[in-house]
Amino acid sequence: MTLHLKTPVMDANATAGTGKFGALPEWDLSDLYPAPDSPEYAADMAKVEKDCASFAADYEGKLASLTGAEMAECIRRYEEIETTAGRIMSYVGLRYYQNTVDPERAKMMSDAQDKITAFTTPLVFFSLEFNRIEDDTYKAQFADAAAARYKPVFDRMRSMKPYQLSDELEKFLHDQSVVGSAAWNRLFDETTAALEFTVNGEVLNLESTTTLLADHDRATREAAARELARVFGANIKLFARVHNTLAKEKEIEDRWRKMPSAQAARHLSNHVEPEVVEALRNAVVAAYPKLSHRYYKLKAKWMGLETLQVWDRNAPLPIEAPRDVQWSEARAIVDEAYASFDPRMAEIAKPFFDRGWIDAGVKPGKAPGAFAHPTVTTVHPYVMLNYLGKPRDVMTLAHELGHGVHQCLAAGQGEMLASTPLTLAETASVFGEMLTFRKMLEKAKTPAERKVLLAGKVEDMINTVVRQIAFYDFECKLHAARREGELTPDQINALWMSVQGESLGPAFEFMDGYETFWTYIPHFVHSPFYVYAYAFGDGLVNALYATYEGGLEGFQEKYFDMLKAGGSKHHKELLAPFGLDASDPAFWDKGLSMIAGFIDELEAMED
Repeated sequence: MTLHLKTPVMDANATAGTGKFGALPEWDLSDLYPAPDSPEYAADMAKVEKDCASFAADYEGKLASLTGAEMAECIRRYEEIETTAGRIMSYVGLRYYQNTVDPERAKMMSDAQDKITAFTTPLVFFSLEFNRIEDDTYKAQFADAAAARYKPVFDRMRSMKPYQLSDELEKFLHDQSVVGSAAWNRLFDETTAALEFTVNGEVLNLESTTTLLADHDRATREAAARELARVFGANIKLFARVHNTLAKEKEIEDRWRKMPSAQAARHLSNHVEPEVVEALRNAVVAAYPKLSHRYYKLKAKWMGLETLQVWDRNAPLPIEAPRDVQWSEARAIVDEAYASFDPRMAEIAKPFFDRGWIDAGVKPGKAPGAFAHPTVTTVHPYVMLNYLGKPRDVMTLAHELGHGVHQCLAAGQGEMLASTPLTLAETASVFGEMLTFRKMLEKAKTPAERKVLLAGKVEDMINTVVRQIAFYDFECKLHAARREGELTPDQINALWMSVQGESLGPAFEFMDGYETFWTYIPHFVHSPFYVYAYAFGDGLVNALYATYEGGLEGFQEKYFDMLKAGGSKHHKELLAPFGLDASDPAFWDKGLSMIAGFIDELEAMED
């Protein structure tokens, strides 16, 4: 087991101040360290170096001979190292995300990454040696009560046994990562953060420009789309190089490990069976005609258009009045939705707003998108937003707070057991969105308001399910093609377009330049094949919510227990109390039926 440092569940230190949307909160990172040059930071860095060396000296070559109690103590020490190193990397990472173009922050993160990688190299033996322990010995060691609670972690680790390399090669890969994938990730992040787009005479960053694709003015949307295409096209050689290099690096490592497919490592880390993912993927693709194709045909009619352009995909409905949502209103909406489900949920979310656990404002150099970063279980999560006052930003807030609530509840499991596989990590976030949507729908005063809310939710669900499965298919095609040789930008563009028409349907025309829109999607770079987790989470939540609406007794307690479990249970165990089973192919049809039902209601409004 190489040291596992948590990364965000993705999405200048100027104060946010009081602006157009009210007082937007910003991070107070002092709960991690008082300052970049604080003695606490330096002491923790020294502690990681010392603890890694002593851990290796005490345990290398001896794991199979440990008693159950000794194994529990070994794991405790490993977990302590993971916590300290995770605290360091969380701090430097969050500072960096606040301003990715600040050279001091970039240097601090790079230097910390180099040091932690070097310090933890002596720990590489741990998983390799552990996986050589005989099954009978392993069973006896984990019969000890103190060790037994960690067994799910080590069961998952032993699932990698067939794919691990020699000790020497594993150490090489560990050391080399800082100039391999991590370096290419950083190049991608810094490039996208520095991109500039000129729309209607105003110079904007990526986040602000993509937000214009949902502007009420169609000419503005078109201008933003064409400017995105121009800038992506101007940088496409660099983006193609990043994707070619990372896909080739993955192919080499997969080949050495004898992984059965490019996706296999992601399925293993998600603790999900390949056939479950395949069933999800097939169910969604089969549902394209009754979901996205049907909805976008309806949307074209509402907009008075024969066909939709790509800049119409997320456009507001003509009956939707443009408005900015103040931060205080966004907070109140989410707070009421969470509290209506269970007051404890709103209580857990409260300190995010009050104690500097959210960074909401759009600032120069700030990373685009949104995420919730769990940091370490001895501190608390932090949420990043780029809040622009749009109704969808309220849903993003509900989504990321859902992650935050989940991470807070799972923290009781400790560092090694708190993290959930990506497939389950989206459960609480999507459930938080659903609660917020249902509360807003309940308050709708007119049919037009209800229609706008329903259409917005359908679009969000299509973006979460249909679009993410199309992304997954694009990645599958990209990695398969890269195994045959270097891909030109035109070849990658063609792979992108091969899934776009199929997923969005005949209602769309695609402008010249749209073929480059794969370039800015960070998941392809940071977490290959991550994207199906969104569709998995949405389908799971739709099934969960149907169970909640059906009045399952004790649903709230069962739900909180599920979140508290963190990564200590398999998805089958977690869903069993709700009478659900994700390995049943019919399970996914239940979730997709909820989306279809919303479209049915929208179609009925036309009568």
